[in-house]
Amino acid sequence: MPFPIKVCAVCGEEFELRPDKPGFANRCPSCSVEPDEPPAGKHTDALSSDREANAARKAAIRNLLYRKDS
Repeated sequence: MPFPIKVCAVCGEEFELRPDKPGFANRCPSCSVEPDEPPAGKHTDALSSDREANAARKAAIRNLLYRKDS
């Protein structure tokens, strides 16, 4: 039984959709390959800014909850 012929959504090249093909079903094998390493620094910067924002938010809530009125 022949494999279905698909057209890559990225480059437009025709390819056979095989069961052991890695990646996405609508992309050819060369377009399905993911980069080896994620962009450096981008994720860690966002994560650290989220942590700082969460810490500030928690401190503000603590001040509101445990504030003693004189």
